Amino acid sequence: MNLTASNKIHVRVLLAADVVASVEIQPRVRPPLGRIFAGKQASSLLNAVPRLFALCAAAQQTALLTAIETARDEVISLAKKQHRIALIVTERIMDLARGLFAGHLTLDVASAAAIRSLMSELSALVRSPQRASCPPQREATARIAAALAALGVPNEGRALRSGSPLSLRVAALNEAGLKSAPAAFSFLSAVDDFNIAKRLLGDDSTFCDCPDLEGHVPETGPWARQMTRDRLLLRPFGAAERLMARIVEIARLCAWLEAGAQMDTAEHGIIERYKLGPGRAAAAVECARGRLYHAVELDAHGRISRFEFLAPTEWNFHKRGPLVRNLRGAVLTAPRRRDAVHAVIASLDPCVGFTLNFRELRDA
Repeated sequence: MNLTASNKIHVRVLLAADVVASVEIQPRVRPPLGRIFAGKQASSLLNAVPRLFALCAAAQQTALLTAIETARDEVISLAKKQHRIALIVTERIMDLARGLFAGHLTLDVASAAAIRSLMSELSALVRSPQRASCPPQREATARIAAALAALGVPNEGRALRSGSPLSLRVAALNEAGLKSAPAAFSFLSAVDDFNIAKRLLGDDSTFCDCPDLEGHVPETGPWARQMTRDRLLLRPFGAAERLMARIVEIARLCAWLEAGAQMDTAEHGIIERYKLGPGRAAAAVECARGRLYHAVELDAHGRISRFEFLAPTEWNFHKRGPLVRNLRGAVLTAPRRRDAVHAVIASLDPCVGFTLNFRELRDA
């Protein structure tokens, strides 16, 4: 069962001449998981989660499992935690690569064989994550890195290979004629977790549909992670910068797996847990699209009395969020302005489909 398949985000861009005057977003209808999960034994839901989420299934399952374990005051071994982090990283690489090629190299016939080989290797690695640090998996990760290199993805810290399919795609996005000023941007990180965790099980029933942090709506995802990790200065940016952040992250995570997937060199905050009171807890998982939250409240019999979740899409496609800030005031200089706006929306990688419409604002 895929609860996200029937939902879409609807985006309408209002234009005054070639300037984006405003952006209207009709958000997706979030799946009613709180109602579906209520009254059920927590442990019985864990195997159902991958069937409920078509995307980031391992991240969703890990978030729920971690929240339940924390609510029960269970202690998790370092080996189990390392295994889960390796699983999340492997799935993140898979999802980032899928979006990279499905969204940017779909029509590149010359790259089709390399892409198929890459996705096959990634799928095999996802199916055997418990041995991610063993020699066979290291060899598989090395093959993945080689396949990425053939498509132009560099080793960590290097530039895209000139003339490669991905370098040409980045160049095309840079020429798309839409750049945004770096105004009032913020980025979601583990520092925000506890505040969000408390609000998930708080009294505000609208928080998960329309979240904010003291009035701000931060961006989450590969570009936000890069900006937070490397402390880069804000500058005019757009779809090309988010694509490069995705490419850099794939290369960096592959290098971590190939080096043995050690806990002491893992990215900070991939899986975090928060105790919120007796039988109450939340978990945060850094997945491909950004930071994912699950929160649970268990009754005395171990049944779920309340469940809340908050996905990256609710931040990035908020009515006052990153997409609106990215587009509002932008000048569309390219003749194919629809493609330029479409690329910005796709760069935020919503977990559901979207529609895009334009409306010209005319003087009376």
